[in-house]
Amino acid sequence: MNELYLNGAFVPPEAAHISVMDRGFLFGDGVYEVIPSYGGHFLGLEPHLDRLDASLAAMRLEAPLAREDWRAVLRRLIGEPPAADQYVYLQVTRGTAPERDHLCPAGVRPTVLAFAKPIKPRAPAIAEQGVACITHPDIRWLRGDIKSISLAAAVLMRREAADADALETIMHRDGWVTEGAVSNVFVVAGGALMTPPKSRLLLSGITRELALTLAHEHGLEFVERPVALDILRAADEIWLSSSTREVLPVTRLDGELVGDGRPGLLWRRMDALYQDYKARVRAGHV
Repeated sequence: MNELYLNGAFVPPEAAHISVMDRGFLFGDGVYEVIPSYGGHFLGLEPHLDRLDASLAAMRLEAPLAREDWRAVLRRLIGEPPAADQYVYLQVTRGTAPERDHLCPAGVRPTVLAFAKPIKPRAPAIAEQGVACITHPDIRWLRGDIKSISLAAAVLMRREAADADALETIMHRDGWVTEGAVSNVFVVAGGALMTPPKSRLLLSGITRELALTLAHEHGLEFVERPVALDILRAADEIWLSSSTREVLPVTRLDGELVGDGRPGLLWRRMDALYQDYKARVRAGHV
């Protein structure tokens, strides 16, 4: 990372400074986005920026940049010529107030940060072995639809997973699956592909929406419906989706095999469709 964007300027990382009174630091008072780029072409840029606008509005924050200015910032961060595969992280906090008070006074300028980092390629073994997950009650607040930087619960859930030699924690509330700590969840049961519907309890993932679009375009039937925890536990296939990990097959859940313990046929079909779409993005054809 040669430079990052901070409050209107592009600076080297070592020259970037944010006040300890910033409300992102003191309160986790802000929102963020993670946007992948392949071969210099963003995947889902407009949907990501739409979701950023929705998160800002939900947090009663004004958009600090116009849409065309966001595009210019993100384009510069991935570079010319761009590195092969990157993601851009962008964050907006309510800014630096003169005092630590839950009620922020008017007139405080937001803090805007953005930087690019390489996307780690998927380990080849994942396509053959899948990944492990655990389950845990959803301990987060009730506005999971806001992509908030207040991520303490996600940090704890990822630690729970790591302690169990698993990649991710799939959360549930009152017997119903919500989402992963940092991912959305798909289930294949009885040949049917399903995913929990959008609500305030979970984030509307851009990769989730792309997977559903690809399924629709290629004749893979699916339904957005509440998924009971016992359906998850008895599933033939479980998938996770996120912007930087794409769509992953889950083959072990709470120490038990999912299906026959190997990535399923429907996941292989979806992965092929996703990789083809990504190749078209990389070539600038999407």
